[in-house]
Amino acid sequence: MPADPSTAPSEISLWKGHTSQWVHFWYYLFCVLLVIAALVGMPFTAGLSAIGLVVPFGMWLVRWWMTKTTAYELTTQRLKITSGILNRKLDELELFRVKDYSMNQPLFLRMVKLGNLTLVTSDASSPTVAIRAIPDVETVREKLRSAVQSERDRKRVRELDVDGNGDALGA
Repeated sequence: MPADPSTAPSEISLWKGHTSQWVHFWYYLFCVLLVIAALVGMPFTAGLSAIGLVVPFGMWLVRWWMTKTTAYELTTQRLKITSGILNRKLDELELFRVKDYSMNQPLFLRMVKLGNLTLVTSDASSPTVAIRAIPDVETVREKLRSAVQSERDRKRVRELDVDGNGDALGA
C-alpha cells in the first residue's frame, strides 16, 4: 500500500554552505605571481605586458565564480548539490543511501578552521561525494550522522555487509 503523501514528514534544512575559496590558495597565488610578472615586464615591453594582466584576472574570476556557485544543502532527507555558472545542475543524494562518511582536516585547512567531508554511498550516479573546505566540519558531520540514522529508521533501511565469499557479516 503506497504511503499517503500528506502524512510524510516535512523536510527541514539542517545546513547550507559553500566550499571555501581557501581550497584554491595555490592557484590564486599563481595568479598573483602572473600579475607581478606582467607588471615587472611593463618597462621592458613598452607597456604591452599590461595586456597580460587580463589572463590571471580571468583565471581568478572563473575559479572564484565556479566555487561560489557550488552550494550544498543538507536536509533531514537529502543532500542537495547545486553547481554551474551558466548551466545549473542539481544533484540529490538520499541520505538513507549513505554507507559511510569520513572527515579530514589537513594542516592548512585546520589553520583556517576548515575541513573536508567525504561520503561513500550506494547511489549509482555518485558513489563518492566530497564536500571540500567547509567551516565547522565537525558540526556538519554530526548533523549528517544524525540525519542518516533518522532517515534509515524512517525508511526502515539497514546496511548489509557481504564479504568476498558472499556471506553476510554482522547480520
